Amino acid sequence: MGRAFVFPGQGSQAVGMGGELAAAFPVAREVFQEIDEALKQNLFRLMQEGPESDLTLTENAQPALMAMSLAAVRVIEKEGGKTLPEVCAYVAGHSLGEYSALAAAGALGLADAARLLKLRGQAMQKAVPVGTGAMAALLGAEVEQAVAVCSEAAQGEVVEVANDNGGGQVVISGHKDAVTRAVEVAKGKGIKRAMMLTVSAPFHCALMRPAADAMAEALDRVSLVPPRVPVIANVTADETSDPAQIKTLLIQQVTGRVRWRECVLAMKAKGVETEVEIGAGKVLTGMLKRIDKDIAGITVGTPADIEAFLKTV
Repeated sequence: MGRAFVFPGQGSQAVGMGGELAAAFPVAREVFQEIDEALKQNLFRLMQEGPESDLTLTENAQPALMAMSLAAVRVIEKEGGKTLPEVCAYVAGHSLGEYSALAAAGALGLADAARLLKLRGQAMQKAVPVGTGAMAALLGAEVEQAVAVCSEAAQGEVVEVANDNGGGQVVISGHKDAVTRAVEVAKGKGIKRAMMLTVSAPFHCALMRPAADAMAEALDRVSLVPPRVPVIANVTADETSDPAQIKTLLIQQVTGRVRWRECVLAMKAKGVETEVEIGAGKVLTGMLKRIDKDIAGITVGTPADIEAFLKTV
């Protein structure tokens, strides 16, 4: 079975997400309710009503996106009468989406995943004083070029490749001055476009060390079990099913590079022919088209999407 379920990261959130699923399926409402109770917060109402500025806050966006993805997974299983291993061979997620993947695969409980993501969002926000860090996108750059740009621009500060999204899209992260220098260096190296991003913190770089330490403590208190299907991890671009290794990789992921291009190609090498993006938006499906046009990509986030998908399994 050449199918993988993939789960989106931050930026895919939108006010109103999950509303159609909740209206149509009791099992989706149960997911949203369980997460609300775990967080002691009416997150689902925020997802439905906004304001968008509150939903976009890292500590809210992360558990909200996981909630949306998991509601869709539970509906697929319930309505299709199939278990996850019967409909996909691998799971993977972009950054916070890795937690969605682990929860979908049963390695991590839903309430634990929600609480971990809430904490992860808070810890990532607190790790670096506002205005100290920055991120930028290098478009038309391969990862090796981006590494060279960062090396030239660092000048004793932190600037690193944060996301290798494939198709010539690389995101860098670090100290604001170093990232600004990197944008200028990139322009001088013939990289098509280099632009600063509007983000609240410099994710996936060494400046996130305090957040990684916070996640290490939190994960130490959480029980993980082997996932029902293997997870392709962000930081290794390889499969894992060992709970101890999964915890280690989740800690490393906070400061480490999201190797999404390599994750996609690794899944292809393992026989994946279709990637099903579960949850909000179409970001990963867009990336997939740039990484490898031979892999089919579909998005599943509404009752109509689920109905269409279930006809294929």
